[in-house]
Amino acid sequence: MYTIVFDLDGTLSDTAPDLIHTLNLILTQEGLPALPYGAARNLIGGGAQVMIQRALTAEGKDATEAEIERLYAAFIAYYSEHIADRSRPFPGLGRALDDIGAAGFKLAVCTNKLEWLSLRLLKALDLTQRFAAICGPDTFGAQKPDPEVFRQTVRRAGGEPDRAIMVGDSKTDIHTARAARVPVIAVDFGYTDVPIASLQPDRIISAFSELPAAIGDLLGL
Repeated sequence: MYTIVFDLDGTLSDTAPDLIHTLNLILTQEGLPALPYGAARNLIGGGAQVMIQRALTAEGKDATEAEIERLYAAFIAYYSEHIADRSRPFPGLGRALDDIGAAGFKLAVCTNKLEWLSLRLLKALDLTQRFAAICGPDTFGAQKPDPEVFRQTVRRAGGEPDRAIMVGDSKTDIHTARAARVPVIAVDFGYTDVPIASLQPDRIISAFSELPAAIGDLLGL
């Protein structure tokens, strides 16, 4: 049976409100203006450190590696305590997971959010038990779009890497799937700085109610 591997931020859960609140808190503490919500939303996807780097670039500020590390530590310290203040699963997620789980698919999470933060978030959202594996960049010492992160996540879930599907919201997820040579379903309600259709995923869904049919269509079921 196939393993369905989900991204987390912007795919399973709308985490932007908490991520952006934390990012802007860090920026204003540095004397920089807060980023508009819409602009900051498109910075999500490569992990918190990448988001901070992108934000500083958007503000026209150069920062040393040590400064980035300091801001990243401050970000994680605050965010870990406020990880689900405003974050919520996207509508219809629970029913879709019920349906594909009942059909016999294994479920896993492969994210660029740290594993322990991912576990904390999914626990707060009562989703942890849904997944056979929840893996982040610290799990295997690499991050998406490295295809080995995807393959190891599938293996940890008890699946076979060549019998898996990626579900994500950004170019990182689509590039990961292409590198791993697996199909990819993209959601069009996540975080991306370019139109998701321009990235040419195998299928695009606009609601989780469409996910079981998209999987079935890809697999010819």
